[in-house]
Amino acid sequence: MSKRIFLAVVAAFVLTTALAKEKKGGVYQFEKPLYGAAYYSEYTPTDRLDEDIRLMKEAGLSVVRVGESTWSLFEPQEGVFEFAWMDRILDKMHAAGIKVILGTPTYSIPAWMAEKYPEVLSQTWDDKQSHYGIRQNMDLVNPIYRRYCERIIRKMMEHYAQHPAIIGYQVDNEVEGRRIDNQDYFEGFRDWIREEFNGDLKELNRRWGLNYWGMNINRWEEFYDRKGVTNPSYKVWWERWDRKVTADFLNWQADIVNEYKRSDQFVMHCFMPGFANIDQVEAMRQMEYPAINVYYTMQDSQDGMWIGYSCDFMRMVSRSHNFLVTETNAQGTGWSSRDQWPPYDGQLRQNMYAFLAGGANMVEYWHWATLHYGQETYWRGILGHDGKQNRVYREFQKGAAELEKIGDKLVNLKKKNRVAMLFSHDSKHALDFMPYCNGDQYKDYMVYEALYKQNIECDILPVDNASMQDFSQYDLLVVPPLYVATDALLQKISDFVKNGGEVVMLYKSGYTDYDNAVRPMLAPGPLAEACGLTYQEFSSLPGNMKLKESGETVSTWVECLQLTTAKPLATIDHKFFGQWPCIAENSFGKGHLIYIGTVPSMNLLQQLIARAADRKGIAQTERNYQFPTILRSGVNAKGKAVHYVFNYSYEPKTVVWPYANSRSLLDGQTLQKGAQITIEPWGVVVGEE
Repeated sequence: MSKRIFLAVVAAFVLTTALAKEKKGGVYQFEKPLYGAAYYSEYTPTDRLDEDIRLMKEAGLSVVRVGESTWSLFEPQEGVFEFAWMDRILDKMHAAGIKVILGTPTYSIPAWMAEKYPEVLSQTWDDKQSHYGIRQNMDLVNPIYRRYCERIIRKMMEHYAQHPAIIGYQVDNEVEGRRIDNQDYFEGFRDWIREEFNGDLKELNRRWGLNYWGMNINRWEEFYDRKGVTNPSYKVWWERWDRKVTADFLNWQADIVNEYKRSDQFVMHCFMPGFANIDQVEAMRQMEYPAINVYYTMQDSQDGMWIGYSCDFMRMVSRSHNFLVTETNAQGTGWSSRDQWPPYDGQLRQNMYAFLAGGANMVEYWHWATLHYGQETYWRGILGHDGKQNRVYREFQKGAAELEKIGDKLVNLKKKNRVAMLFSHDSKHALDFMPYCNGDQYKDYMVYEALYKQNIECDILPVDNASMQDFSQYDLLVVPPLYVATDALLQKISDFVKNGGEVVMLYKSGYTDYDNAVRPMLAPGPLAEACGLTYQEFSSLPGNMKLKESGETVSTWVECLQLTTAKPLATIDHKFFGQWPCIAENSFGKGHLIYIGTVPSMNLLQQLIARAADRKGIAQTERNYQFPTILRSGVNAKGKAVHYVFNYSYEPKTVVWPYANSRSLLDGQTLQKGAQITIEPWGVVVGEE
């Protein structure tokens, strides 16, 4: 980022902060990052609430999340409500100065509901009947389930909205469609499709190609449900329905909570970072903060990348560009003890700072105390089964003490990235329906790795939502296979290039339309002019194949590119496939588009992204550092630049401080530009300019 642009960003942020401070009251304000854990006193085999709070206070814990899993305790029998058990927890937390987020308990129904109203349990489109004994086993649109959801939420809000310990509410937990296909769920889909197509069955048959195999529909009564469906258009629209249902469900809950909550409280939901099964942008419409539950492999595999990916996505979903982390690894995780990978020394603290570097205003672990029974007996918390202080507890304590001291300089971090990675829910699903290889089809994480490992920070834009299709603030777009897209989205990408932007785009982009039907034109369809090429043929590849020009390798898939205005960048060293380039670059208007018509090696993908980044001078300093040294930056609430330098390895790393003279927030030392610094194993240096 140039100094001029950086100063403009700082000035705008300071002005925004000043205006915000003028408002009286308002939603909960984060003065420092909150640091805590999910807490379930009701799960412990003996009453140890007082002891837990004592340990929490000694650890410096500032927040807990409670209540999202125990509808059966709030309403043990239909119409019988008991709140005293939670009152005691909240009262003691408040007395201890610990803040609380209270969850609506709708993702785990009580046994009486399943016994009396078995129709609330979900049936799936792969012919499975959900049974009682696990969470998230209900039909989200079932009117009986909804009626009881509304009642328990209202009862809880009537009872708890004024409790001084509560700073916010979590609606439900990790919502997804989970293959629901009950009759009412299907009928809702049919009615929605009827509305979307204005009741025109001829248009539906045409756009979805339902004449194939004689599956056309001539009366709406004939519309068939998801079970057994093979049509790709039907499937992609069904996934959109899943995303709509889950977003509507969360907005419906938020509406109820918003009737009761105080103005200084927030509403949030915890998303999972798989991202494809819910419209996060629409689901966030009536909430103040999104949250995310992020789990990853520690020990030798710890690299911070899944944290980075999750933060870079969730930051775009958040209107404020800050978000919460409601669950992450404390020790080993899993629904068995088969794969237990507790953190090495330093890794818990390092990950806490990685979340803050991505824009998090809260980090909570799942959970405080390890369970003694249940499915997640070995999903370990900060405390182990013995409930005593341990190595992880002491590392939490160290991180909490640091946040108490410097947290006001790390909270409300704002980032102005020049690179965006486009994410398409539709493309991710559609490629799974029509796979071209074994394993991951969409390659979004591969693309993200190519950016992350060379320290190019990015925003991840879920572009199926039209509100996320403004690319004007970016210089470079990196595009995983954009297999399903509207003409309008493809035109915006073309215009971005024409107006001077850089694009690196992977194969299969533009191949199908919004209905996931192949466009009846030369590929890549509306992108042909911006790409400067077309293709008719494509092929699977038998393994790794070398390129003539560089010796780098490609694999899996190749498109036989026929260039119009593009210039070739790479050709496979093969008697047949060598007839056509597989990677090309086109100058279009004021910008350039690199089209990658094959699956590149990681090294090759990094080179191609770097080629585009060089033209815009993106991350020129940061790209001098390679993994395991990772650099992240932003502007804090005081308008000052904050820089994080991470060492994701077991060996100390000595590197040059690449930024302007700064003060090390963790030890108070001066970090001089160009001077060497040493980062401890699994450590971090945080500098404020």
